[in-house]
Amino acid sequence: MTTSQLIHDQKKPGAARREGHPGIALAVIAACQLMVVLDSTIVNIALPHIQDALKFSTTDLTWVVSAYTLTFGGLLLLGGRAGDILGRRRVFMTGILLFTLASFLGGLAQEPWQLLAARALQGVGGAIASPTSLALITTTFPEGPERNRAFGVFAAVSAGGGAIGLLAGGMLTEWLDWRWVLFVNVPIGVLIAVLAPMYISESERHPGRFDIAGALTSTAGMASLVYGFIRASEEGWRDSLTIGSFGAAVVLLLAFGFTEMRAKEPITPLKMFADRNRSGTYVIMLSLAAAMFGMFFFIVLFVQNVLDYSPIQAGLAFLPVTAAIVTGAGLSQRFLPVLGPKPFMVTGSSIVVLGLGWQTFINPDSSYLGGVLGPMLLFGFGMGLNFVTLTLTAVSGVAVHEAGAASGLLNATQQVGGSLGLSILTTVFGSASRDEAEKQVPKFLADGSAEQKAEFAKTHQLPAPWGHEVLAQGISTAFIPAVAMAVLALVTAGLVIRVRKSDLEALAGTAGAAGPAGG
Repeated sequence: MTTSQLIHDQKKPGAARREGHPGIALAVIAACQLMVVLDSTIVNIALPHIQDALKFSTTDLTWVVSAYTLTFGGLLLLGGRAGDILGRRRVFMTGILLFTLASFLGGLAQEPWQLLAARALQGVGGAIASPTSLALITTTFPEGPERNRAFGVFAAVSAGGGAIGLLAGGMLTEWLDWRWVLFVNVPIGVLIAVLAPMYISESERHPGRFDIAGALTSTAGMASLVYGFIRASEEGWRDSLTIGSFGAAVVLLLAFGFTEMRAKEPITPLKMFADRNRSGTYVIMLSLAAAMFGMFFFIVLFVQNVLDYSPIQAGLAFLPVTAAIVTGAGLSQRFLPVLGPKPFMVTGSSIVVLGLGWQTFINPDSSYLGGVLGPMLLFGFGMGLNFVTLTLTAVSGVAVHEAGAASGLLNATQQVGGSLGLSILTTVFGSASRDEAEKQVPKFLADGSAEQKAEFAKTHQLPAPWGHEVLAQGISTAFIPAVAMAVLALVTAGLVIRVRKSDLEALAGTAGAAGPAGG
């Protein structure tokens, strides 16, 4: 590019000074992905402290996770469409600013509803920013080695974001306060918003329509379904609000289906489900994500409330899971073009079933090495075998212009499935915990000290060791439906997925890009 051309480009609306600073442009894009990826893990570590500070019940605490994942997953495809229609940089910055504002408001929350509203708004911001961050790489870096290196950095950030979140969440919670797991996003988000227009160029706009009705009915329908399960765990299945929530969910999800069938540009292209392997992939991802979100949620509570780990110790306790996921993903990426997806889906799902089955034996006497680490390593390795496999199968055989929709739908399935699964596991947890509490309260009243009884009268929370029995029983029972979810994934992998020559040929050409696609 000549000097005159460069000057001319800089005078164009939306032009950016990116030619001489590609590293800064990539850092801005990667920083956005890092914020979105680590948000779930960084908040997970702080959950026990959030529960104590804002007086959440254990069942209501799940909304701190689900409020984010439901809006994020439900609006993810709409966010990607917005980038194409309105310009990716513009949409990227809007999402970042919204995510940053929501993080700030969440850190200031004094009541549970305030935090949940902020978490939902974070999900909206993430759904707007995340799908455009990967797309911006294609418009910022020329095809070839430069773009491949950028994809590599993006994939590394996506893979390592969870581990960074575990450590950062532990340090911020222990050294400062749980509110800083949200406040930490503010300076990062402001810096991204300042640098983006300087070093990232605006993309070309493409005509299209927004499927607002589809996005709203799907998100509201899933939120009603999740609320129904959580309400049932507290008030029972005959409660009027429980029944009303399930009824609203049925109406909204049916409306979503009709909307997508009639929409000219649906947010969820139903033709994506026509392919047998792709449909099976979505079912497997939904099932495994449902089990995964529950596993992280309940084990975080166990290691901090029963094993009495500090937030930093809890973060370190989960790092082996990240290593196991990376190991499994590396194996699948290497041999997938040779063996095809089915062996990895079947093997990975089987290992996940074993890991979750092991966790049904957890009890107050379980140690980290004896009752937590082993099953988590099995679970992580099995999930690692599936992650790359599911991503590449979802986009295999799809037209280039539909690849984004196919992979986006897989990501949305993961988020929504996680929220739904966590709500189901929480329902089982609540029922099992109540039953165990009925057994433990008489024992506590017989053996507890006067001081403990006075505190119980105020908080209605059983102290250790009686409270540990209640929590452990609830957690071990909650893992039973988690096993069932993983078994559904295993059965789907065995009966639905087929190894086809065309898929092997396609995978041989795309295996090198597995990391970015999975991000």
